[in-house]
Amino acid sequence: MNGPVVLAAPAKLTLSLRITGVRRDGFHTLDAEMVTLSLADRLEVSPGDGLTVAGLSIDGTVGRVGGTHDNLVTRALALTGRTAAVRLTKNIPAGAGLGGGSADAAAILRWAGWADLEAAARLGADVPFCLVGGRARVRGIGEEIDPLPFLAADLTLLTPPVGASTPAVYARWDALGGPVGEHGNDLEPAALAEVPELAKWRHRLGDATGQLPRLAGSGSTWFVEGHHPGDGHRLVSTVPAPTS
Repeated sequence: MNGPVVLAAPAKLTLSLRITGVRRDGFHTLDAEMVTLSLADRLEVSPGDGLTVAGLSIDGTVGRVGGTHDNLVTRALALTGRTAAVRLTKNIPAGAGLGGGSADAAAILRWAGWADLEAAARLGADVPFCLVGGRARVRGIGEEIDPLPFLAADLTLLTPPVGASTPAVYARWDALGGPVGEHGNDLEPAALAEVPELAKWRHRLGDATGQLPRLAGSGSTWFVEGHHPGDGHRLVSTVPAPTS
């Protein structure tokens, strides 16, 4: 590597999510459909060592985000045994359920030529899908990826200025007795119970589009089909699996 290499880290969207069980180690198994989006982070990888992170906060404002010592990029480099100086520019809002950190890790794994999905799953449940990308059925704890034919689609996202902690949402799902989500996402009732404020943002997007919004994974982003310009709306499209 003689100079900077620019990598795209596309967001993922969970279109449907069913929880199929809970393992002895406490991890939940799932059966989900995920797609890759046109929204993406940008990574500049150069010779050296260290990570610089800047970009969007949960409400979409520009600022510093997260730490660097436990960032998934740092962990992905450690997994592959590689070192690099990485400048990460966040365009995917943090805490939105769009797999931003997982996408960043997957971009590093692709750059390093890494293809071990089980090892990738140790970084996070969404990392294997983000590594494969496109459209796929995702099972197990995220490591079982069955690619599906690509379907072009336009979508509108609305990310509230409040995050939904994935561990907290899963814990609430357990506490609620494992409810089945009415709209294809078993985590939706748990997320609404954990972060009641999410409901008003669902109503806001629904009123603006005339559709019933669905929750992206554990939240906090809501989405509907089609492009619907509006205040705070992100217009995105599905994209094929990344190639680099």
